Formats: sequence, C-alpha cells, structure tokens
Amino acid sequence: MDINSDLGESFGAWRMGDDAAMLQVVTSANIACGFHAGDPAGILQTLRGAVERGVIVGAHVGYPDLVGFGRRNMDPSSAELQADVIYQIGALQGLARAAGTQVRYVKPHGALYNTIAHDERQAQDVISAILAIDPGLTLLALAGSPLIGWARARGLQVVAEAFADRAYNDDGSLVSRRDSGAVLHDPQQVAQRMLQLVQTGTLLSITGQPVRIAADSICVHGDSPGAVAMTQHLYASLSQAGIALRAFAGSKG
Repeated sequence: MDINSDLGESFGAWRMGDDAAMLQVVTSANIACGFHAGDPAGILQTLRGAVERGVIVGAHVGYPDLVGFGRRNMDPSSAELQADVIYQIGALQGLARAAGTQVRYVKPHGALYNTIAHDERQAQDVISAILAIDPGLTLLALAGSPLIGWARARGLQVVAEAFADRAYNDDGSLVSRRDSGAVLHDPQQVAQRMLQLVQTGTLLSITGQPVRIAADSICVHGDSPGAVAMTQHLYASLSQAGIALRAFAGSKG
C-alpha cells in the first residue's frame, strides 16, 4: 500500500504543514505547483527532502487560487485549464530535475480534484494536458469516481486513492468539508479505519454503513491539524500488520 500526502504548500512567511516530518512516513509526495500554494524555494526544498528520503513525487496541480487555497470552484475554459495544468507540471518537472528527481504522477488538488471526479469536460481537459506533456505520468484519482474510467479509456495509467482523514457518504463519495464530521482528527481512529480498508476493502460511512472502496493509495492531508501524528500512527499500524508500504510508481529507499 502507498501512503501519500500534500506537501510543498508553504508560501513565503506562511508555513503550512511539516514537510520534513511527513517525508519520514509517506511513500509518495504530492508537491504543490504554485497555483493553490507553494513558492519556488519552498517547493525545491521539499523536493530535495523527498530525494533524501527516497520518496517519489507527483505534481499537485490546482486552480489558480492562492487566496482560497485551491478549494473554491472555478469554471475555466478548456484552453485555460489545459494550459494551466501543463504549466504547473512543467514547472515542477524543472524544479524536480534540479533536485535530482523526476515527476512520476499527477494528483489534482482541492476543488479541481473534486470537480474532475465527476465533471467530464474538465476531466477530459486535465487528461489531455497530462497526455500532452508526458503520457507516461500516472493519474492519482478518487476511488470509485467516473474519472478513472475516462482516463483509462484514453490510455492513461490511473491509481485510485482513499482518504484517511475524511469521512465518506454511503455512496462512497467524500462528505463535504462544509458538513460536520467531514474531517477526522483522531490518529488511532484513522489508523484503525485504514487498516480495515486495506484488509477488507471496506470502511464505515458517516452513518455507520459499510462502504466498499477499491484503492491502492491512502492520502493524509499535510495541512490537517495533527497530520504528522496521524500519518505516524497509520504507518506504524499498517507496518505492524505486515502490510508492505511502497510507492505505487516506484520504490522507497
């Protein structure tokens, strides 16, 4: 199983998360590309940290929304969205090369991630952008979403992910961040839920119903309060259960 987290999101004097600590306990790092968060110097530092820890990196592309942290819905034209995604991947590829690594996958961020999970027009734009810049990149997408089928139909490799620190509805969709209980904070609860997911392929929805989730990667949001402790518990719980932890697009170490 792979554990991924959103890193490189600090911006100037504004510090977001603890990248150095998170790189100790993840196998894949989704690195901000400057549109929703992240500045070049900070991104490069995180990339170098990933190299030191043997963590693979992916482009965490988003809408151009620094003020809203990329979590506000937008409706760009196809030309704009494709160019924005290509631009962000290209920028991270350059920084990654300078750090001695390479971008192996793409994980959209925030509102863009949620939109393309079900909006075919924007989804196809993101798929087109990835194929245009590097068809060898893997797309990290929401488990059970139509996006997975759309991307695979165009020859893109896709890995489905589940969210450790988010609650799920009965239909397998994520509970909206606007709703109470959408974000989970108890490290032990999170670790237990994800262990159940890996071992049985199911977890309990916010109403207590079992939901089947087919995923090969688990995400812990790097900006969540207690993210480091949560990921440490998750890493330890899966390791102690004999579950091999490795990146879906390469090996750690």
